Amino acid sequence: MSALDYRELLACADRAARVGGDVVRRYFGHLEAVREKSPGDWVSEADVASEQAIRELLTRDSGLPVYGEEAGGDDFETGWLVDPLDGTANFVHGFDAVGVSVGLIEDGVPVVGVVHAPLLDRTFCAARGVGAFRDERPLRVSSRPPAQAIVATGFPFRRKELLPVYERALAAALRGFEDLRRAGAASLDLCWTAEGVFDGFFELRLGPWDVAAGGLIVREAGGVVTDWEGDDRAWLRSGNVLAAPPAVHAALIDIAASARPEIG
Repeated sequence: MSALDYRELLACADRAARVGGDVVRRYFGHLEAVREKSPGDWVSEADVASEQAIRELLTRDSGLPVYGEEAGGDDFETGWLVDPLDGTANFVHGFDAVGVSVGLIEDGVPVVGVVHAPLLDRTFCAARGVGAFRDERPLRVSSRPPAQAIVATGFPFRRKELLPVYERALAAALRGFEDLRRAGAASLDLCWTAEGVFDGFFELRLGPWDVAAGGLIVREAGGVVTDWEGDDRAWLRSGNVLAAPPAVHAALIDIAASARPEIG
């Protein structure tokens, strides 16, 4: 039995995400230092300052280790995975679809997650066995059939060698679903899937900090989260994510199988 108090740690994650969100709001429209880590992959002073604030709070209030997208950290099986500003390209361009993602894994499995959207004034959260919520309202994935589904995705812009696989999946998804969306912030795509706004989400090679919180929120809202081969644990490390209600997830598994041979 877990020795962690999920409800207490959920409250801690909520505080941390909101502290990071306060930083993000202050910098929105006032950036001075922005650089590209790689083509299309931006980092700003807002990312760095948000992560520092989150890390300080989590370390002080939980005593658990923290791994952040910008400053890194030690490897662990139990600890926090933090994306201090998911959707930095959106942020830099003045598009307010950005999230602050704080996820806790225990023995390599997500157990607590908060995604705060500071520019949209909404917060999504979940803890294992507790359920998923947006601002205290319970969440449930959609029940639309695949043919009527609108599914979110993200482009593998950092890994151009994956484009052939992704393009095959994209073409199959456009044929099999009603429509697709690409907002540019995976943490929010997952939360919108949990909320039933989107009917699923698929992407390749995300970071664990991108998906730990949002993936748990989908699961606690009744959805299924796996990698592209159907493994319900490997997605966190590989970043190859399929998340959806059961019927749409089954359709995504078929699409992923048709898009391979190998995604590595």
